[in-house]
Amino acid sequence: MHATVAASTPRDVRSPMLIIGLLFFIFGFVTWMNGPLIQFVELAFELDTVNAFLVLMVFYLSYFFLALPAAAFLRRSGMKRGMAVGLLVMAAGAIVFGEFAVRRWYPGALGGLFMIGAGLALLQTAANPYISILGPIESAAQRIAFMGICNKVAGILAPLLLGILVMHGLGDLRSQVQAADAPTRAALLDAFAARIHMPYLVMAAILGVLGIWIARSPLPEIHSSEANSAVGNGRRSDATIFAFPHLWLGAVCLFVYVGVEVMAGDAIGTYGRGFGLPPDETKFFTSFTLTAMLIGYVAGLIAIPRFISQSRYLAMSAVLGVALAIGAFLTTGYVSVGFVAALGFANAMMWPAIFPLAIAGLGRLTETGSALLIMGIAGGAILPQSFALLREHHDFQLAFACIVVPCYLYILYYALHGYRAGRGSGV
Repeated sequence: MHATVAASTPRDVRSPMLIIGLLFFIFGFVTWMNGPLIQFVELAFELDTVNAFLVLMVFYLSYFFLALPAAAFLRRSGMKRGMAVGLLVMAAGAIVFGEFAVRRWYPGALGGLFMIGAGLALLQTAANPYISILGPIESAAQRIAFMGICNKVAGILAPLLLGILVMHGLGDLRSQVQAADAPTRAALLDAFAARIHMPYLVMAAILGVLGIWIARSPLPEIHSSEANSAVGNGRRSDATIFAFPHLWLGAVCLFVYVGVEVMAGDAIGTYGRGFGLPPDETKFFTSFTLTAMLIGYVAGLIAIPRFISQSRYLAMSAVLGVALAIGAFLTTGYVSVGFVAALGFANAMMWPAIFPLAIAGLGRLTETGSALLIMGIAGGAILPQSFALLREHHDFQLAFACIVVPCYLYILYYALHGYRAGRGSGV
């Protein structure tokens, strides 16, 4: 790291928050395109549900494999330069995905998604601890909630834009493809796949320009060893990462949280199609979940820490998640889909609460701890893929409930006890 910045005054915080907010907008736009993208690849590459869900598997596993290397890179480059590089890697991944999607070669397209995820891993490993320690750790959830609003506004827009630009007429196209002979079928699918090319090229250009801008922006560096010190926690200055059990429990908590977030957001279209709902409607369902998340972020922004602590709000959110998941299981059709979309409200403040609780007091180990937490994003790969496999052999509503309810119960444990493990009273 280089120059440090005091993280206590509003004057210091306001400008960096706006810049990081723009980055979180980018996170949301790119990440939440995956929901409708599942339906895109299912048709364009002629895949079953299990293989179509590899979109999520590849995208989110990139965080697991690259978060620790990202932390090592950030220690050398600093957070600002690391964010710029992350944006440029994402731009390259967008180009690769667009090219191979047009060619309808699925392994190449998945490679592009992995590259996008790699760039996001670098960005997230830098941006999340940055915003957490930009001000007092006790109010970090409030700042991350603002980031979440930026993220989810973009997440609402992404499926809508992809639906309008690429997925229009999806139901009719499916019927035409099924009725066509082999040459006509190939021509229809080639034309459909080509629709994705220009949106991803435009996205790549925007990401590249943003990367250069971030590198030249006035965004200050923050020295984590000073801004997030372990003073008062009884830690020796030479303590290792293994001396912080609340961090490791937090990594598991983020794993299950991201899993249920992706289940409610990206898998909701597949969930709705399980009831026979039309594809021209299910392609927009991700936006409903993200709208609920946006409302949840606004509620959290108002409530934390003014009226309720980060940990207590997290516990309430977990209980609500269990109740909504049970509601989805006990109902059918649009009502059941509505319960799944409402999980977005329950999920909204989980990341903003879990992340600062898990990195509190890590000091010079903040980047490494952040990387371990970012590795937990792999839950977005594993749990939805488990759902795709289970629904092949069991009732899809039962499969959904059996995955998400235990996850919310673990989040409840972390909110009540896990975040305090090995460090006394928490924030």
